[in-house]
Amino acid sequence: MAENGAPQPTSLARAERFIWLTARVLEQRRFAYHFLGGSPDGVDAALAAYANPDGGYGHALEPDLRGPLSQPLHTAHALYVLDLVGRCGGQRAQRICRYLTGASTLEGALPAVHPSARSFPAAPWLPAADDPPSTLLATGPVVGLLHRNEVWHAWLFRATDFCWQVVESLERTHPYEVRAALAFLEGAPDRPRAEAAAQRLGTVVRDQRLVLLDPDRAAETPVPDGYAPGEHPFAYDYAATPDSLARRWFTDAETDRALDHLAALQREDGGWPVNWRVWTPVTALEGRPMVTLAALLTLRAYGRLTGR
Repeated sequence: MAENGAPQPTSLARAERFIWLTARVLEQRRFAYHFLGGSPDGVDAALAAYANPDGGYGHALEPDLRGPLSQPLHTAHALYVLDLVGRCGGQRAQRICRYLTGASTLEGALPAVHPSARSFPAAPWLPAADDPPSTLLATGPVVGLLHRNEVWHAWLFRATDFCWQVVESLERTHPYEVRAALAFLEGAPDRPRAEAAAQRLGTVVRDQRLVLLDPDRAAETPVPDGYAPGEHPFAYDYAATPDSLARRWFTDAETDRALDHLAALQREDGGWPVNWRVWTPVTALEGRPMVTLAALLTLRAYGRLTGR
């Protein structure tokens, strides 16, 4: 109880205030959809502001890439949002696939950053090269979501083959690449093959210590090369829901400990912090509501979120 006898606001109520106070319209509409019974039409309308005539998405939808032009990482995030609200299909998906075809490398897969990004500000770890390589980081989530929504397009054939080849040959890797691999495997049509690949990937994650299993020992655990100080991945970063392929990588005790840590990360203002490198203040301002939504959805999926 508060000092005046009024009940303390719940974590969801505190997060709601944070979202209305700080979030972009897209994240406000997403919060309303997920937690207030809002319509997917509102999310769809907000996302449309980031769409381009070429079928891709830009306008800093992914905050670390600024500027108006379409980029694979922006488009991957748009598909993620569309999937959450059940709008990842139809003619729009076909338009997106046409953009993906034009943005692909000679291998038929996606670079993390298209060369057009050099005209606009971007995070230093996302450089624009003249001839960028294909990456699982951009391709895996896109292919997985399109398959998950039963979208069929010629672009998917070579892109899917690329993902399988990379995922099944991963040895040395890093957390963001693992998450991209999981995003592909969650939607891959060949479920036995996906489950086998996920089991192998979980062994890689544990053997290479790509997850912090005990939050109290963070200072003793090195972060992956190139990551920010304290940018540790936890079990929930891989297994955001109980039915995730990665859930079986962790014991119940390890998962509970990670979820306790996630709940405790909520700041006094109601939002969750970003833990990646901040290269310009706006990326933290835009990123925190996104991270807050992800935390809320994970806590709810595990039955850890109650009330408003």
